[in-house]
Amino acid sequence: MKNTETKYFKFLKPLHLDSGKILPPPVIIAYETYGKLNKDRDNAILICHALSGSANAAFYNNSNKPGWWDFMIGRKKPIDTEKYFVICSNVLGSCYGSTGPTSVNPETGDLYRLEFPVVTINDMVNAQKLLIDFLGIEKLLSIIGGSMGGMQVLQWCINFPEKIHSAVIIAATYKHNAYQIAFNEVGRFAIMNDPRWLKGNYPIDKCPEVGLSIARMIGHITYLSEEVMEQKFARGLKKFDFSTEFEVGSYLHYQGLTFSKRFDANSYLYLTKALDYFDITESNNLMDCFCNSKEINYLIVSFSTDWLYPPEQSKAIARALSNAGANTSYINLNEEYGHDSFLVEKTELKSVIKNFLKAQKL
Repeated sequence: MKNTETKYFKFLKPLHLDSGKILPPPVIIAYETYGKLNKDRDNAILICHALSGSANAAFYNNSNKPGWWDFMIGRKKPIDTEKYFVICSNVLGSCYGSTGPTSVNPETGDLYRLEFPVVTINDMVNAQKLLIDFLGIEKLLSIIGGSMGGMQVLQWCINFPEKIHSAVIIAATYKHNAYQIAFNEVGRFAIMNDPRWLKGNYPIDKCPEVGLSIARMIGHITYLSEEVMEQKFARGLKKFDFSTEFEVGSYLHYQGLTFSKRFDANSYLYLTKALDYFDITESNNLMDCFCNSKEINYLIVSFSTDWLYPPEQSKAIARALSNAGANTSYINLNEEYGHDSFLVEKTELKSVIKNFLKAQKL
């Protein structure tokens, strides 16, 4: 068992946000690194996490739990830490060490809670860029992310194409549509109507557990495929009453309750809003978005059973990149696990990423 340590980068200047608001210093970014930066400083890979992820992507943290992508990152694994220097940072607005609603506002001495300004995917990426500069990395060999992480990768490629050699975008989209926004809105509604939410001013040890659990249950339904739900639970009838009659109900209740014990409700509100605001085509058509980033080598991955971010959305990204002149590979993996396929070890994704990285050299 290999242990890891979370580090904290403190940016000592105000951070200007898309909302027009300013985060006062210090702005803290929690991050972890694995492997070593080589003497040419050209083997760095940035990993971007999804909605409920953290900087702990690999190895074991202090609670002896493996990182959320531990099967992908490590010695002799697809993202081989004997070859690559791997970085994963926690996004702004999260509750796992980076500045967010659970942080202390240095101007008041109190927790931010809903005084924390709204953040966007663009704000998250700009903060990550400060970390990469601090680490002395001129150019990333690759940047990789799934779901919300994939959106961060897209934003990186648009904002800082000169800093990136290759990019892997997994199960993502270039903008949230009304359908995707709707699921997040129902989750936020559940949280904000929990009596314990108290307009965001709940004690840290008394979170709006019911509302956050419902939000997670709704989200979890979208993460899994119909095939997996049917295989795991079928109808699974337990008893005839209004308690949890079906096994799938027990499973969702468990997922919701365990999530509410490890994640912050206000952070959930902020991060889902960031997802809903994401739209790289706001001022351009999709192909034109990539006109300055066509020198990057791209790998776009979708999953056949993903109905949260269906393959059509990944295909649209790949098509726009190709039309813009970028070196682009696209693969739709026939996996049964739905949107969460990128978090499941027994998939083809491991070999796809390993082979793509083998071909990358600065």
